[in-house]
Amino acid sequence: MKKELVQELFLKFENASNLYNNIECWSAREVQEILGYTKWDNFIKVIEKAKRACENSGAIISDHFADVGKMIELAKGAQREISDIALTRYACYLIAQNGDSSKSEVAFAQTYFAVQTRKQEVIEKRLLDVARVTAREKLSKTEKNLSGIIYERGVDEKSFSIIRSKGDQALFGGFTTNDMKKRMGVSQNRPLADFLQR
Repeated sequence: MKKELVQELFLKFENASNLYNNIECWSAREVQEILGYTKWDNFIKVIEKAKRACENSGAIISDHFADVGKMIELAKGAQREISDIALTRYACYLIAQNGDSSKSEVAFAQTYFAVQTRKQEVIEKRLLDVARVTAREKLSKTEKNLSGIIYERGVDEKSFSIIRSKGDQALFGGFTTNDMKKRMGVSQNRPLADFLQR
């Protein structure tokens, strides 16, 4: 697919978003055109498949597919209401995944959502890494403060390791740090704190 067409489809999709009840969403009628469907009856079949996928994933259909009306212009200035569906980004993703991939627009949408999903995964992983490093730094500072206080009170190295071991056992439901490392498959030369969930 040519770069210009990719850019055009991307802009069409992103520019078609609206706010509906303070939620970013798209008109199914507009998505129909963006994905290259000429007949609403054909597109509604794709929407029905996407709704089933939504339900099968455990999501609530009405949270992602909201029935709404849309006014269209007729001859001589008259108007008529037609059915439409407000779609969340997730609904658009499901529609793309259930669409006819022989249509270049649908193939683009499938790739677009796959890339967006991967970007989100990378961002979430980075945020978790930052949170883990921040928690580890906080733990390290706390341990230094604690060890400083304990050594000031005259506790020797052996007694300090007993205190620490008892603290770990209390934290891990009776398991020692070494027990936890074995259970989690952490090598002995790595800090257990680097592998614990926040």
